[in-house]
Amino acid sequence: MFHFGFTQTRHASVQGYAKWQVHAFICYLCCMELIYGTVRYSIPEEMRKGAFVGNLSRDLGLDVKRLKSGNARIVTTDPVHYTELDTEKGILVVNERIDREGLCRLTSPCTISFEIILENPLELHRVNVEIVDINDNSPSFPKKEIHLQVSELALSGARFLLENAADPDVGINSLQSYTLSPNDNFVLKQHSRADGSKYVEMVLQTPVDREKQDEINLELTAFDGGKPQKSGTVKIIVIVLDANDNPPIFSERVYRASVQENALKGTQVTTVHASDTDVGVNGEVTYSITHVTGSSGDLFHLDSQTGKIIVWGEIDYENTRLLEIDIEAKDYGGLTDSCKVIVEVTDVNDNVPVITVMSLSNSVSEDAVPGTSIGIINVKDFDSGKNGEVQCFINPGLPFKIQSSLTNYFTLLTGDNLDRESVSKYNITITAKDAGLPSLSASIAITLEISDVNDNSPIFEKQSYSASLMENNTPGMSIISILAKDADWERNARITYRLGESSASSYVSINSDTGVVYAVQSFDYEQMKDFEFSVVAQDAGLSPRSSQVTVKLIVQDENDNSPQILYPKENEGRTMAEMISRQADVGYLVTKIVAVDADSGSNAWLSYKLLKATDRTIFAVDLNNGEIRTARQILESDHMKHKLSVVVQDNGEPSRSAIVNINVAVADSFNELNSAFNDTLQDKDNENITFYLIIALVAVCSIFLITIIGFVVFKFCRHGYFPSFLESSKPNVHCTPRSFYPPRYADVGATGTLQHVYNYEVCLTTDSRASDFKYVRPCSQNTLRLHSAATETLRHGEKEILQNESMGTSIGVQAGEVTCSWNREANPQSSTVSLLQCQSTTSRSEVLSLNHCATH
Repeated sequence: MFHFGFTQTRHASVQGYAKWQVHAFICYLCCMELIYGTVRYSIPEEMRKGAFVGNLSRDLGLDVKRLKSGNARIVTTDPVHYTELDTEKGILVVNERIDREGLCRLTSPCTISFEIILENPLELHRVNVEIVDINDNSPSFPKKEIHLQVSELALSGARFLLENAADPDVGINSLQSYTLSPNDNFVLKQHSRADGSKYVEMVLQTPVDREKQDEINLELTAFDGGKPQKSGTVKIIVIVLDANDNPPIFSERVYRASVQENALKGTQVTTVHASDTDVGVNGEVTYSITHVTGSSGDLFHLDSQTGKIIVWGEIDYENTRLLEIDIEAKDYGGLTDSCKVIVEVTDVNDNVPVITVMSLSNSVSEDAVPGTSIGIINVKDFDSGKNGEVQCFINPGLPFKIQSSLTNYFTLLTGDNLDRESVSKYNITITAKDAGLPSLSASIAITLEISDVNDNSPIFEKQSYSASLMENNTPGMSIISILAKDADWERNARITYRLGESSASSYVSINSDTGVVYAVQSFDYEQMKDFEFSVVAQDAGLSPRSSQVTVKLIVQDENDNSPQILYPKENEGRTMAEMISRQADVGYLVTKIVAVDADSGSNAWLSYKLLKATDRTIFAVDLNNGEIRTARQILESDHMKHKLSVVVQDNGEPSRSAIVNINVAVADSFNELNSAFNDTLQDKDNENITFYLIIALVAVCSIFLITIIGFVVFKFCRHGYFPSFLESSKPNVHCTPRSFYPPRYADVGATGTLQHVYNYEVCLTTDSRASDFKYVRPCSQNTLRLHSAATETLRHGEKEILQNESMGTSIGVQAGEVTCSWNREANPQSSTVSLLQCQSTTSRSEVLSLNHCATH
């Protein structure tokens, strides 16, 4: 399978170039999984910042929108970014002034390379920019003057090596030629080295005569080939010596040697030798280095007496691979000869691979398929050959892999399925190793988070739940806590709870956050002994998962029912009368009390006791069956009428009781019995008249009290004490008291010892035609207490309290054993809540709390 890339070369002209010259070529990249493009541009050095380099969008065939969406950027390991990508226009511009001589020295061509990386999907393109030299440097000599000594015995053809001029430019802009000022003795000969550089020798054409001229002043000029042409000059002072007519001669014209990079200081490279046939001081030769090509420092040292060359500086193969040393041999007569030493630098594996993370995702989803790209790694080794060949791998045992995608680039991929619940984070060590001997390696560590996917359902702690509570519980009390756990993370593990059946909401409610189950109403064991409902736990994932568990609620009985008297019963407030004869024997059955208890178990065991009697010696009550019998013989002196009070008590804790009153008449005939009844009825009529008078008095007082309360409320509203009632533009809440009373159970009598609690909260919205029933709250001070013996209407009373506060208004009414108050609270949405509270001061009472809210 072949993949194709392309390369385009663009030349831009500055200072003399008439127009851009564009050269394009196409190269094919084989055996790769993606298509990458390589673009080549050519620009002159010294271009200003922002200068146009090339239309990268057009040359790579990419749309400008793709550059933006892919977050296109330049990645390079160079410390200086010479170019910049304008993603708005899709062009490449100059970012920093480029000095070719400082960047590449004498290397030609001078090229900077970098990569363009795009994401979503990942794309990688290489850009090569060739820096074209301009003639911005003049040739220059290392010294202002060159001093030569020439013997007058020097023969024609004698050569004098001159110090070369240096021009940092390359190509046609570099040093091209020399000229020597006109004279009668010397001519200039120009030579070229293997690397193309120029050097000159001054050749004696006509022997000098010290007697005619002991010093000759010349001028050497060096020219480059640029346009316009630049030049540099140096003054040559020739001192004419006497009597030395034989110059030194090297044994070889070119010496060759090799040295390893990083060779220690003092390492011998080679030894040069020159001989002089003269004798005495004229035959003594000294050596000196005149020039080292490709070096900017003192890399070598030459022993002037022996000609031994040793390493003096630090040699780096990556900077210089071939060095040329120009050596001059001079005798004391001033005659010289020159030779060249070519030193080849051999590479040593001294560079550790450099790892650079070009692009890396901080996290990867646990449902990512194998082969998902995570990041791109760049690895470079500045060594050459085997020393620069790099392999990249990660620590074993991880569900990831790394593979080569382009030269010096590696892609980190998922290699297996991931599971965040097993491992939520991976520490990946990426190691790069070269092929040198010994091998060098480098490592970096990256941390990769595994993002969660909602792939786990909530799991309850138990297979099923069971809870029990006593009947007559307080509405709003907690029953049981349901807990489920989700192995997912954050939002996917956030669990809410709800009831599985809508019918269960009339009995229980559940906190959606904590899973605590509350009782909505007070349970009655006599009506419901147990029931089951289900609870659903659901997570908050985008595709939510849920589980269900069954909860069984068992209602336990308590002694909340007083005994009920079935026989004898009072008829319209009149007590049952029994008649016995004066001749009744001891143990005579007068009557039998029949009572039942709605409770169960021990709470329903009844016992009977005589509470009071006109004469306790005459009658006795059986403790277990309630039979009333005579305890002794009735005497003539005993009263004719007897009133008995019998208490029926259950076995609960605390126990509850009921009292039954029985009139017993001792008579031998019906006439005596009628006489006893008439007396009783007359007493009863007197009692009824007194009761009716009390009711009339209470009614009148109540009407008066209601009138006063209405007047005070009206005055407060008109004077702005209740602004929420006067603002028609805002929703108002009117609270209306309603007479709701607890059901009259048979066990609620004058002897009751426990109180029943009923608490309802109702919010009605007139415009929405909907009602919102909130969770009942436990009984607090907001209760309405009614005496068990009260009638169906509340008694109005003697005390009014009107209070206006910043957050609400309360109006209180207190009458006898019942205290009622209105509380109004304003919520942040300008709604008003009114609460009727009534409190009974008696201990044997029932509790009713009503919150009624109407929003208009």
